[in-house]
Amino acid sequence: MNYIKHLTGFYEKVTQDNTLNPTHISLYLALFQFWNFNRFRNPVSISRDEVMRLSKIRSKATYHKCLKNLHSSGYIDYQPSYNPFQGSQVVMVEFGGELKAIGKRNKK
Repeated sequence: MNYIKHLTGFYEKVTQDNTLNPTHISLYLALFQFWNFNRFRNPVSISRDEVMRLSKIRSKATYHKCLKNLHSSGYIDYQPSYNPFQGSQVVMVEFGGELKAIGKRNKK
């Protein structure tokens, strides 16, 4: 997994998506960091408190709203555990393959 291509693909998708705000992006980057620590294996087990700390989100309501928005928009697959002793699972959707050549001509 090439994380530079992945993040470039993510930002290309974000520029086209008018429903996301900086809080969504901050949350996604915190989730990306968990994925990175997990050596890019899916799913990733997350801790709400840790993700909120990394993303600088202080409201649980905002955290859950943004997490659900990222899920419904296809950026992640969020699988809540509903168990306080077990972390929820997040599958990070890979965007590295969605890159487009910008400003380059295709040669025939």
